[in-house]
Amino acid sequence: MATRIRLRRMGAKKKPFYRIVVADSRSPRDGRCIEEIGYYDPCKDPAEVKIDGEKAVQWLNSGAQPSETVRALLNKAGLIEKAAGK
Repeated sequence: MATRIRLRRMGAKKKPFYRIVVADSRSPRDGRCIEEIGYYDPCKDPAEVKIDGEKAVQWLNSGAQPSETVRALLNKAGLIEKAAGK
């Protein structure tokens, strides 16, 4: 099963709030997920990001591919280097 770490859109119209989830790559954007590992709120200034680092590194090491946006968020948190270093 190919897994992706991606964003699930939540919140009201014009007020997005995202959860960072691990899901099967074939499932829809807001469909069933395997695990939630954090959240991202771009409406706050500055944007609020909270990621469970241990779970994120575990999923990256087991082969989950992050989307472009999630890759940028993980990079900012320093988790991509941690997963590469093992």
